[in-house]
Amino acid sequence: MIRVVLPAHLRTLARVDGEVRLPVEGAATQRLVLDALESRYPMLRGTIRDHGTGRRRAFVRFFACERDLSHEEPDTPLPEAVAAGTEPFMIVGAMAGG
Repeated sequence: MIRVVLPAHLRTLARVDGEVRLPVEGAATQRLVLDALESRYPMLRGTIRDHGTGRRRAFVRFFACERDLSHEEPDTPLPEAVAAGTEPFMIVGAMAGG
C-alpha cells in the first residue's frame, strides 16, 4: 500500500481525513500513484494533473523521503521507502508570494 498525504483543500474535496492508502500494482511511480488516486477519488481529476496533458499542475509539488520529486519523470520509480509504505508520497500546494 502506498501512503499519500494530500493538502487540506484536496482532503476536503475528496472527503477524507488523514492519509490515503492506495494499492499500486508493479513498480510504484508518480503516474501509477496518481492514476490510483484519481480512480478512487474521481473528484480529484484535474486538480493535481492537467486533464489533457496529464502533466503536474504548476502550483502542485511532490515530495517523498525529504526530496522534491516534482520534476522527476512520471514513470520514474518512487523511492523504495514509499513503495514499501514506510514513507508517504506527499502532494503539496506550492506557496507563492513574499
